[in-house]
Amino acid sequence: MSWNPTHLPDQHGRTAVVTGGSAGIGYHVAEQLAAAGAHVIVAARSPQRTEAAVASIRGQVPGASVEGIPLDLADLVSVQQAAAGLQRRGPVDILVNNAGVTSGAERTETADGFETMFGTNHLGHFALTLQLLPALLERPTGRVVTLGSLTHTRAALTLDDLQSFHSYRSMRVYGRSKLAALLFAFELDRRLRAAGSPAVSLAAHPGWAVGELDPARPPVWSPTTAQRLRGAALALMAQSKQRGAWPVVRAALDPLAAGGRYYGPGGVGKLKGAPVAQRAADHAYDHSVAARLWDISETLTGVCWPLKEEEPAKR
Repeated sequence: MSWNPTHLPDQHGRTAVVTGGSAGIGYHVAEQLAAAGAHVIVAARSPQRTEAAVASIRGQVPGASVEGIPLDLADLVSVQQAAAGLQRRGPVDILVNNAGVTSGAERTETADGFETMFGTNHLGHFALTLQLLPALLERPTGRVVTLGSLTHTRAALTLDDLQSFHSYRSMRVYGRSKLAALLFAFELDRRLRAAGSPAVSLAAHPGWAVGELDPARPPVWSPTTAQRLRGAALALMAQSKQRGAWPVVRAALDPLAAGGRYYGPGGVGKLKGAPVAQRAADHAYDHSVAARLWDISETLTGVCWPLKEEEPAKR
């Protein structure tokens, strides 16, 4: 089956949650899901930016069903409150773990004392996903999509220094956090399979996506002339964040997308192009590292896997 990112399968009657959906890749994922007919819940930190994103989506998609909720992935209390609020709203068909942060030259910490990028990009989504699992399992086709990054290919996870106390360099730590996100996504799918669950977990990356190539979405995004000129210079190798959302949306909606799949741009260097199934770096599939990371994540967040492995059928 060929996939056309501009003609998506009808999603009326389905609910999708997009973290960090108030800007960037997440905004365009939310807009595209809404255009396909899904009821979209934008979960983001800033109420003002969330309100602006919801208004913009309604302006771009006549009749869009969209709302916003507060979610700060750098605060486990906020994560718990968001998960509880989402479950009160009813079943969730799609969870897109999109939100992510980068930090500056100095190491910083979340409200819970975790290194900011690891705590936000991985631990926050880990805790949200596990707490939202009951709502996802209410649907026969529950799906979790977690965003990775090409930076994971050069990253190495040091399990005894996940908080980067001893080796902090901003982009290196960002790559580690995205490697952790991919290890989580693939381990989540393995655990869902072992529990006999119909829900699936997939991952995606946007390639090299830059806002300077995006169409205007005021008040969410209004590029200046200088930004447009910079975008023109980057266009040979980069793509818009609107197109960077395509692999994420394919992972979320393609009915033939099996659990454990990883989608990204299919062009040269995986930087831009139509969304296709790819393979992450080998170390993103390391079962033993993923299992140890999972155990550590449960300990740090206090959120545990709620499902049991399916018992083998008796002969």
